[in-house]
Amino acid sequence: PQSEGSPLGTGETLITEGRATIVFPSANEVFYNPVQGFNRDLTCAVLTEFARLQLRPKGIQGTAASGGPPHPWGSLSPSSSPPRTPFLGSPRLSLSRLLFSREVPGLGAIVASDCSPRAAALMARNVARNGVGDLVTPRLADARMLMYQSKAEREPFDVIDLDPYGSPAPFLDAAVQAVSEGGLLCVTCTDMGVMAGNSAETCYSKYGAVSLKGKFCHEMALRIILHSLDLRANCYQRFVVPLLSVSADFYVRVFVRVFTGQAKVKASASKQALVFHCVGCGSHHLQRLGRATSHGSGFKYGAATGPPVGPTCEFCQQRHQVGGPVWAGPLHDPAFVGEVLAALERSPGRFPTEPRLQGMLSVIAEELSDVPLYYTLDGLSSTIRSNTPSLLQLRSALLHAGFRVSLSHACRNAVKTDAPPAVLWDIMRCWAKLHPVKRERLLDSSPAARILAVEPTLQASFALHEDANPSSRKRGLKRFPENPEAFWGPKARAKAGGGISPSLQEKRERLQNKRTQRPDGTGLKQFPCKRFKEGACPRGDQCCYSHEPP
Repeated sequence: PQSEGSPLGTGETLITEGRATIVFPSANEVFYNPVQGFNRDLTCAVLTEFARLQLRPKGIQGTAASGGPPHPWGSLSPSSSPPRTPFLGSPRLSLSRLLFSREVPGLGAIVASDCSPRAAALMARNVARNGVGDLVTPRLADARMLMYQSKAEREPFDVIDLDPYGSPAPFLDAAVQAVSEGGLLCVTCTDMGVMAGNSAETCYSKYGAVSLKGKFCHEMALRIILHSLDLRANCYQRFVVPLLSVSADFYVRVFVRVFTGQAKVKASASKQALVFHCVGCGSHHLQRLGRATSHGSGFKYGAATGPPVGPTCEFCQQRHQVGGPVWAGPLHDPAFVGEVLAALERSPGRFPTEPRLQGMLSVIAEELSDVPLYYTLDGLSSTIRSNTPSLLQLRSALLHAGFRVSLSHACRNAVKTDAPPAVLWDIMRCWAKLHPVKRERLLDSSPAARILAVEPTLQASFALHEDANPSSRKRGLKRFPENPEAFWGPKARAKAGGGISPSLQEKRERLQNKRTQRPDGTGLKQFPCKRFKEGACPRGDQCCYSHEPP
């Protein structure tokens, strides 16, 4: 039961999520983003299933912490100590840790750490208010030092959750050392601008990989953080095994288990790959860094051969960009995802975001696990300047041609397939024959003209295939919900004294949906014209943007 705790101070409010209620300052002194309720619910579901896997062999009672109701995985007699489970990161974590203490069964201890005195003080108040002082220990400490100390004292944590504001890169080295053998490491990255190709050099400095601006950027972000985790773990003869990797809203979230084994670490090079991405047509190819071949009862490892592409793209004669290295292995453990889905079905109504959880995990369960990256419907059709086939039509054409195809949870109109790019472009050439493109408008050097100039060697059939409509789509699951609120996004960083600068808030309100809210273009004169700055705006006085000098 929750206690009333100390009375609220000036400018403080109560926030309730699930079974947890916290005191939160109205000023921006500590971080909280209600949009990430899905992230917190997903983590509760994953931790519950991981706890079941860890504790059932030990015969530990499967009841929720802090007097919650029994969990559907059943009643077990206690015979061993539950795991120590630390949660480390930024001030946003106060609510998360209380949620886990009240929602996840089988937790023995939670260490909630933050280097902000204000956040640590609020955590202590909220722990007392929720009556979980015997389970949650607030700490005013640098999470890295806490993890290094745990490693030095040989008291590893069974679960480590890193959810800082921005990049988790500074914490990864300590985390892969401080987690126990087979323990769970949960990592959130909200610096998607860096990981999605806007700042490739910054991405390399943080994660050891070059990001690319491609249609597949959200899945590539997942593969970049998995590569970074495995690379850091390899330094200590450890390796990671992904359980679940999710791209949602403005962040990516990965759940991996960490193991030790010199022989398995040797295979890590063959799980990493460079990405060759054509800047013209968007075709992509992967080049593995290492090679693993069967040799008797084991494997023999060596350098891979390549590259998989020539000096220019074979389809449009444009150049390639090289990104990575990225994780080229599976993103998820299908059996684990299935167990989490089954647990959700056994306990309906447990999470506020349950419909989205079921939809997201159902799409993940359908994904092709051995096919890295994806194409998109709009990307393929815009390259050849044609109208866009429906999802079912393109999936049917690939299935009729004998290839596998799936959706991707990372993008609404993604096409993940084991068909090579040559087959995809043959299918699009057949589509262009049925829906003619105005060739006279195409430049001879454009990717569209060069691709359509070649006759297809495959005769694609767009007739509906019986397996074209995936199960998650048939059932109408909530897979890609709309943005939940205005000014939706990662929010401003918390700072001492709180508050957001008036100029920043004014800028946000001024730029939010500036085009959709003014379909006639009125009001755009307050924004400078980019082409005028370059000295090449052809519209002159008719331009809807400002031509005033800066």
